[in-house]
Amino acid sequence: MSSTAPKRVSERWVSYWPKSERPRERLMSEGPDRLTDAELLAIFLRVGVRGMSVVELARKLLADFKGLRGVFKASDQELRKVKGMGTAKIATLRAIREISERWLQEKAQQGNFIECSKDVLDLLAHKFRDLQQEVFSVIFLDTKHRVLAIEELFHGTINTASVFPREVVRRALDLGAAAVVAVHNHPSGNPEPSAEDRRVTEDLKKACALMEISLLDHIVVGNENHFSFADKRMM
Repeated sequence: MSSTAPKRVSERWVSYWPKSERPRERLMSEGPDRLTDAELLAIFLRVGVRGMSVVELARKLLADFKGLRGVFKASDQELRKVKGMGTAKIATLRAIREISERWLQEKAQQGNFIECSKDVLDLLAHKFRDLQQEVFSVIFLDTKHRVLAIEELFHGTINTASVFPREVVRRALDLGAAAVVAVHNHPSGNPEPSAEDRRVTEDLKKACALMEISLLDHIVVGNENHFSFADKRMM
């Protein structure tokens, strides 16, 4: 009897598909932009489960969690409720999200310019929208508004007691930054700034001005929308 372990059912199914229908082969021959979200996700999941191909598993995840964002936002417990989602696959999803965020941040620090709130959202909105607690980050910029660094400085409820303007200014001076953009999220999903948000913005603006550092904007990220103090001419 052969000592070679049998392939999983799902792997055999994939091997019988025409090459033109296999996600990996299609990616290499046609390019990743030609694949659906389910096909791209299937490449990372690698194998399905008995009675469900890997692409069908990917489609189920996207349907159950309402798209890629929902899949990556889902907790380990929620993912484990889907047949076929074990530790290895969940770890893969976590790794995909983390490496994507690191790539975006690295890209942002390679000479990207910040000219408006949309540029900030392109860099950070994907990360901020699904956080379960408030996080206050600062984008540090040079004189030409190129990104020097993006750092998370404060966590928890954002108020005048938890956000220290002097710490933002000190870090800006350490980096030689000429300008900063503050960004934080509202886990409630509503980006409308609170009275504390307004006070923090004013205190931060004053502290930066003392050291001739420009506070260009303070952006509050909600679930689907955002609030920009600069766009609203409140700076």
